[in-house]
Amino acid sequence: MPTAIVMIDTEPALIPEVASEIAEVGGVAEVYSVTGEIDLIAIVRVSDHKDFADVIADKISKIHGVRRTQTYLAFREFSTKDLDEAFDIGI
Repeated sequence: MPTAIVMIDTEPALIPEVASEIAEVGGVAEVYSVTGEIDLIAIVRVSDHKDFADVIADKISKIHGVRRTQTYLAFREFSTKDLDEAFDIGI
């Protein structure tokens, strides 16, 4: 499943409201408030890469209080289970 990690800058006073609204957007799996230079991170999962435009550009970026988004597309998923199995067979 195509996955994107979206870094989101918001109006500081609106972080909880923006996070709640982003969490309601279809395709958004998780939203985290974080420390550092950005305010929120959203994990977006869609069935087709073309759907990223609908979710990120047409919905998330237009939510009141969102200043800017920066998106990273995932190439591969590595889980602890995958890594444990790799080490078990000697890789």
